[in-house]
Amino acid sequence: MLHYLLIIRLFNIFFIIFFCFITYSSVVFATAYPIRPIRLMLGAATGSGSDVVARVIATRLSENLGQQIVVDNRGGAAGLIAAELVAVAAPDGYTIWMPTLTQHLSTTMHKKYLLEKEFEPVGLVASTPFMLVSSSTIPAKTTSEFIAYAKARPEKLLFGSSGIAGSLHICVEVFQSMAGIKMVHVPYKGSAAAITDLMTGQIQLSCPPVAAMVQFMKNDNLRVLGVTSKDPTALAPGQPTIAQSLPGYAFPGWYGVVTPLKTPKAIVMRLYKEFARTVNAQDMHDRLIKVGVEPSMSTPEEFRIFLNRESERMGKLLRDIDVEKNK
Repeated sequence: MLHYLLIIRLFNIFFIIFFCFITYSSVVFATAYPIRPIRLMLGAATGSGSDVVARVIATRLSENLGQQIVVDNRGGAAGLIAAELVAVAAPDGYTIWMPTLTQHLSTTMHKKYLLEKEFEPVGLVASTPFMLVSSSTIPAKTTSEFIAYAKARPEKLLFGSSGIAGSLHICVEVFQSMAGIKMVHVPYKGSAAAITDLMTGQIQLSCPPVAAMVQFMKNDNLRVLGVTSKDPTALAPGQPTIAQSLPGYAFPGWYGVVTPLKTPKAIVMRLYKEFARTVNAQDMHDRLIKVGVEPSMSTPEEFRIFLNRESERMGKLLRDIDVEKNK
């Protein structure tokens, strides 16, 4: 009996020592983090709005963390390719992801790699409206004129997106549903490719984020019909809202940061603090405004609540417009 009790006591002591070792190792690891470059995954192609925003942030974040932030573009499938790569990555803080409304929509529609359940939220980083942009090869110069032009040509006009069920796709689906028009969807691997074909008249409409349009605002081959925010925005001075011609229309976008599920809380918090320090710096704030986004850093818990709420809203939106039928 004494022998048995001795074994139990030794086992308990061993367990306590082992637990303390693991806890101490985790704390030391988190304190030392990062000790090598970090990969920032994007579910979008080079030149997209996400790419522009990520590279602006990555440069300063690299300085703040003391390690290089390597932007890894994995466009296609409306961000599902990037989602899968991050979902299976080691939860050690060396693979992080900047999802957007596009990825939230596509993962919600496909019911896989759900942001609110299968990743650790770091924070909401910035928000931005989209823009309805037409090709100057058609005569319509305003939203109202475009609606009239499209109504006279059902299923004759083409609109481009960055992928099925992505934000550019749903932006237009909601628009045409509310406007009572019908166009044909042409999915691309990124917003930059869609804008290129828009300039040449291969497609007639797209709905890129402001960040993707900043460099094209003075291009004579493109015509901005309006922004998708509820109210006029300083991010696109002088541009009307779509809602002025189509009451009730609003489609805001956002950029966030997540890590693989089960990433240690200490690492998540370190990333949150450094992202917050980066985007809240006055010079960075001004720079982000210039590229078309409004910095709006939230805490990990605030971002989790946001994702849960938006998942319900996006799910209803996808059902209402029957995106499977219209893809």
